[in-house]
Formats: sequence, structure tokens, C-alpha cells
Amino acid sequence: MQIQPILAALRHHRTAAFLIGMEIALACAILCNALFMITSRLDMMRVDSGVDESRLVAVWLEGVDDSSATDLAARLRAGFAGLAGVDSVGVGNAVPFTQRTGEMGFRLVADDMHYNQQGHFYVGGPRFAATLGLKLASGRWFRPDEYGAIAEFLPRSPSAMVDAAYAKKLWPGQDPLGKMVYSGTDGYRVIGTYASLVRPDPYPQAQHNTLLLAGTPGNGLASVYVLRTTPEQAARVWNDARALVTRIAPTVVIDPVHSGPMTDLRRAYFAADRAMAGLLVGVIVALLGVTALGIVGLASFWVQQRRRQIGVRRALGATRRDILRYFQTENFLIVSGGIVLGMVLAFGLNLVLMQHYELPRLPLYYLPIGALLLWVLGQLAVLGPALRAAAVPPVVATRSV
Repeated sequence: MQIQPILAALRHHRTAAFLIGMEIALACAILCNALFMITSRLDMMRVDSGVDESRLVAVWLEGVDDSSATDLAARLRAGFAGLAGVDSVGVGNAVPFTQRTGEMGFRLVADDMHYNQQGHFYVGGPRFAATLGLKLASGRWFRPDEYGAIAEFLPRSPSAMVDAAYAKKLWPGQDPLGKMVYSGTDGYRVIGTYASLVRPDPYPQAQHNTLLLAGTPGNGLASVYVLRTTPEQAARVWNDARALVTRIAPTVVIDPVHSGPMTDLRRAYFAADRAMAGLLVGVIVALLGVTALGIVGLASFWVQQRRRQIGVRRALGATRRDILRYFQTENFLIVSGGIVLGMVLAFGLNLVLMQHYELPRLPLYYLPIGALLLWVLGQLAVLGPALRAAAVPPVVATRSV
């Protein structure tokens, strides 16, 4: 199939070809970014929390300190531990899939004037890591004498633990054990790493940038009591825990959004992502449908306008396959031109999304994926009109003039 005659014919229909090309370009730009956003959302929903989610119940309390009632925190811990089906109780400042409470910048060099690292500091008591089900990757866990009282925001403790993957980013190619982390006037020595612990509010750019410090939240700060049970008893333990708080500390506030079985917290946290992914799928389907209708409409119009030319070509010996190939090649050229422009628009749209919605940069491999989808769509859309053109008998085409 010679391309030059097709290009010459398209020059006589510049406006229609341009409009379809622009429609393809816009579809390509939106399609590539929508596919990227969908996969990003799906990847986030599959993020590894690093904890035994099905066995955990979180009770997020506000106002648990001994200034409001003597030994209130101790009585709550003992009460939770006494619930049927509860294997252990830990206390921390946050758990995965809730809200950040320990987000802050830190330094790796003591005299550095800039806080050039950003992470979430989990603060947990003696049973916090074990109750969550964290796995030791290297080093050791905290000793009893390393748990310090909280001063303002972070505990006065000499030691810290770091997510293993995050430690590799902080100290690439080095052993993190013994390294120092500085926050404010406090310094923490890394004594170990855990296999995985996601931040409370994971998002594509930050998931496992977490550190764990030894201390027990309280003194007016939010306290999260983590109860370890079995998957079958999680719902009942959650109900029993709420009743216990009402009975022991009626003035303490339970945060209903960030409390409950961990599986429910994960489901609720990613509810918006699931809705967004579904919406984007609908947008893609509608966009491809409109694009296909545009191609079908233009091809059908051109078939009707070219009945005489088709008849002449058939009379001169062109086969049905030649006619079919002509229209498919013509459509392929239009779609290809639109795709080239659409790739440029895709990066431009991605820059806007990066600036306003903190979306990561669009990976290059989404461009050929979008192009392939549009090429296939174009060939399928033009197939019907092309088959009708190929089926026109030469004698009918010439007499219709």
C-alpha cells in the first residue's frame, strides 16, 4: 500500500482529519495519565503494612493521662488485657491507616543546619512492636531501660529503630546499626531495623519512611491502644473495648474514625482510592467510546463521499482487500499523528497534576501502552465502514454518480 496517495487525499480533507487527530491526541493524553493514576491507586491499596492486620484492633483515645484520673492509663491497659480473646496490648502514638501524629524532619549529621530528611516517628511502649507483629530485620529490639518519658513531642530515649527499606535510602551501602538520627536537640542511635512498617498515611511518594522510638504516649497526647486477638474475634473485641472505655473512663473520647479492627481501618482509608479508580475507569471507557464513535462517523462519511472513487478502483482491478487496507491505513496515519501530539500533551497534563495533586512523574512505558490501545481502537472502529466500502460493487458505485 503506497502512502503518498493517501496523504494527498487527506490534504483535501484537512479539517476533518485535523479534528479527529486532535480528538485522538486528547484521548491519548487523558488515557495515559488515567491509566497511571489507576495503577498508582491499586498499588497503594496493596501496600504492605508490616503488621498482622487481621489480628489487630486499634482504640484511639484522646485525653488519657494521670492528671485527669489517677493511674487511668494503667487501668485501661489492664482492662484491655483482661478482655476475652485479647492476647496482648500495646500503646503507641499511631497505627497504620489512620492519621500522622509523629511527622517531622530530622538530620543525619549533628551540626547540619537543615532538616533534610522527613519521616514519621512512631512512639511505642514495651509491648507495642510485639503486639503489632513487627519482624526484626537486623540488630535488636529495645531494652526495658531504653524507654523514656515523652518530652513535648518525642521521648527522651537514647535509641531508635528504622524501617529496613528506609534505612537503605538513608545510608545507601552502609550498615545502619550505630548510625545517629537527630531531631531538635535530641539524638537517637539506631539499634535495629524492622522488616516493614508503613506510615499511618501512606501515599505514592512516601510509604515506609518510618522510625520507631521507645516511649509511652500520654500526658495529654493521643494514645492508641492496640489489642492483639484472632481474626474471628476482632469485631467482638472491638465492641467489648468500647464498652470497657465507657465504663472505666467515661470522660475519655474514642476517635471513631481511627478506631476499630485494622482490616476495617485499611478498607476505610482506601475507600476514596477505590472510588477514584472506579471513576477513572468510567472516564476511560467513555473517552474511548466517544473517540471510536468519532472515527466511525468520519469513516462512514468518507465512504459515502468516495463511492465513485471506490467504484472506479474496483473497476480497474482493486480487490476488496485493497479497499479495506486503504481505509485502515488512512485511519492508522490519522491516529498516529494524533498519538504523537498526545504524548506531548500527556507529559504536559502530568506536570499540571504533579504541581497541584502531588502525582509522581508519568513513567515512559505508559506512552506505548496508550498508543497501542488507541491504534487497536482505531482499527476496530474503522473496520465496519471499511468493510461496507469494500462491499460496494463496481457497477453500483459508478451508476450512483
